[in-house]
Amino acid sequence: MEEKNKNTQNGNNDNFPKNSNGNKKSSFSLWWIYALIFIPLIILYLVNDSPSVKEMSWTEFQQMVRGDVFDEMVVFNKKNVLEATVKKDKYQEVFKQDASKAEELGAKVLVKIPSADKFDDFYSKEVSENGISARVTYKEGDDMWWNILISIGPFVIIILIWFLIMRRMSGGVGGGGMGVFNVGKSKAQLFDKDGTNKITFKDVAGLSEAKQEVEEIVSFLKNPGKYTELGGKIPKGALLVGPPGTGKTLLAKAVAGEANVPFFSLSGSDFVEMFVGVGASRVRDLFRQAKEKSPCIVFIDEIDAVGRARGKNANMNANDERENTLNQLLTEMDGFGSNSGVIILAATNRADVLDKALLRAGRFDRQIHVELPDLNERKEIFAVHLRPIKADSSVDMDFLAKQTPGFSGADIANVCNEAALIAARNGKKFVQKEDFMSAVDRIVGGLEKRSKIMTENERRSIAIHEAGHASLSWLLEHANPLVKVTIVPRGKALGAAWYLPEERQITTREQLLDEMCATLGGRAAEELFLGDISTGASNDLERVTKQAYAMVVYFGMSKKMPNLNYYDSTGQDWGFTKPYSEETAKMIDHEVQHIVNEQYERAKRMLSEYAEKHSRLAGLLLKSEVIYTEDVEHIFGKRPWLSRSEEIMEKQNGDKKQDSE
Repeated sequence: MEEKNKNTQNGNNDNFPKNSNGNKKSSFSLWWIYALIFIPLIILYLVNDSPSVKEMSWTEFQQMVRGDVFDEMVVFNKKNVLEATVKKDKYQEVFKQDASKAEELGAKVLVKIPSADKFDDFYSKEVSENGISARVTYKEGDDMWWNILISIGPFVIIILIWFLIMRRMSGGVGGGGMGVFNVGKSKAQLFDKDGTNKITFKDVAGLSEAKQEVEEIVSFLKNPGKYTELGGKIPKGALLVGPPGTGKTLLAKAVAGEANVPFFSLSGSDFVEMFVGVGASRVRDLFRQAKEKSPCIVFIDEIDAVGRARGKNANMNANDERENTLNQLLTEMDGFGSNSGVIILAATNRADVLDKALLRAGRFDRQIHVELPDLNERKEIFAVHLRPIKADSSVDMDFLAKQTPGFSGADIANVCNEAALIAARNGKKFVQKEDFMSAVDRIVGGLEKRSKIMTENERRSIAIHEAGHASLSWLLEHANPLVKVTIVPRGKALGAAWYLPEERQITTREQLLDEMCATLGGRAAEELFLGDISTGASNDLERVTKQAYAMVVYFGMSKKMPNLNYYDSTGQDWGFTKPYSEETAKMIDHEVQHIVNEQYERAKRMLSEYAEKHSRLAGLLLKSEVIYTEDVEHIFGKRPWLSRSEEIMEKQNGDKKQDSE
């Protein structure tokens, strides 16, 4: 509002409208071009030199024929229309007061005749009786409007096609008016500081470390003198890195909302265009707008679309448009001073593919890692998404956080929404705990398929397989404890099990081996108690093989090949050759096979030792189709050890009991 009033007071050019960038819009419009094209066509049609036509009735025409006023008559058979040319000395008799004008234009007479045959009889009679001299010609006849359409139709079609192309190009580049000339303009969406829908840090649950990192940026935008007086410089750019759905975009919007500055938001793909040079032009226009609005924040989402490392494009083009765009982005980011007040935020979940020049100091000075939320952060996220949900007292956020390990913020939002839909589908007035559990099952395992036909032998095989997983996960110290197991088909799986993985930062060799042993429990149970194996363990074998390979090649946990890592984290390896010899490859294969076989035999020994309890668990699973932690604990007894997640929940439950007492 201040800027608008200021322009009005100046009194110069105050009638020109402003665009979103604060610049004066040109009064020239695309409609002027349309007018310049259509107006001449209309004028040509109105003032054409075609002879004028006078319509005449059949009776009046007969009288005129008897007076021999016509020089030539043309009969159009199909339309029953006659067109007659008047003799030069008879114009006054036919056209009366318009005779001079009609003679100048070569006017004709148009008559609707009853039929060609009747006219022929009338003409023959008049020739024989009155000796008229008019010549008669017969034609099949065509449509006058069709002739007009043929003459101007191609021009109309060309104009319409041009109009549609202009409209399509105008909409495709995000600009109005002369859209074809705006193809090089930035497509960034501007969220002004005076906007109503502001997002602040209160709307961002969890991410405490990431919020702490960006608070410095907010503080600088609010009070820049605090830093510049001491000679400090705010980072020119910050890169938000993390898995999908962890809240990178939401955090960037919260920074803009807290700082109360203009916020330019666009995607990395917005720079990509089929026209050469358009991407670089859009980069230049974006930074020009940002400097005009400074201090401000420019947020580029999914920057890997344009910031991929140069020289590794599969096309190997000498003039790659994406690389030109990246070069311009690098130049612009390092081209303005530290006091310009323009801060670049970007987000990606593929930081490893970004160009090294983009990540260097002076462009993106720091990387802010936005990781998957832990137990306490999931509770905070559930608290945010449960606000609009009508939940009853059975819903416990601690329990929900415990049941959703590895879920991102987007996953948790999906769980809350899915639970509300399930409750509404069942006609409930409130969302209950079982609705949330059904939502988690639906998202993790897929939709239940109780209609899938299975034989009794297949159900028994699946029950023994899943009971093998559940038994070993309960008996092994470092295996993930069971939460729920079912033999009801879900998605593509004939059976499914849910475990509570321990949230840890590093994993020991013993923990990896216990997890592998529990994963092989299903195949081992089939061989021990059925005497045969099935294809149901293919996914288990895939996971175990990859884990064993990682232990040997990446983690250096092999006894014969200790302390070796063949993974190139720098991304410099082009992958044309393996980083080890054929002899080493044979040793790797041998070690992987040895680790898998060792854990498979271990799984069979443990299942043989607890065969009776495994049989009871499989029988209960066949009968109930779904079993929970309590059922396994009733058969095997309480676990002698607790995982870290279970310890936290036990402690929190104990604290709640003390508070209630």
